Amino acid sequence: QLQLVESGGGLVQPGGSLRLSCAASGFTLAYYAIAWFRQAPGKEREGVSCISLGGGITKYDDSVKGRFTISRDNAKNSVYLQMNSLKPEDTAIYYCAAEKYAHCSGYREYEYDFWGQGTQVTVSS
Repeated sequence: QLQLVESGGGLVQPGGSLRLSCAASGFTLAYYAIAWFRQAPGKEREGVSCISLGGGITKYDDSVKGRFTISRDNAKNSVYLQMNSLKPEDTAIYYCAAEKYAHCSGYREYEYDFWGQGTQVTVSS
């Protein structure tokens, strides 16, 4: 079965850190750009960060720039999102998505081939 599985979400206090993982099964992640999206309650899903299939291009939304770091380990068929200095407004369900042979040209959801089921991140004191 071809799928992406996110993990690492949870409850954290403001200023804390979390590391999200996105693992692929049934296909080779190395051929895909991977993006992280998030959807907060009552809001539309938005793109947060992206890493190209080779890892040479990384992009961040202005709201997370300087606080989040995306990385990948193709040997482990996984992508990570290190989230530091978390704020209550980062509270959302976080999804990873894969786009084949891509280089992070944008966050157009219809261009992504696979999606994970999401992992909840809650930032609250």
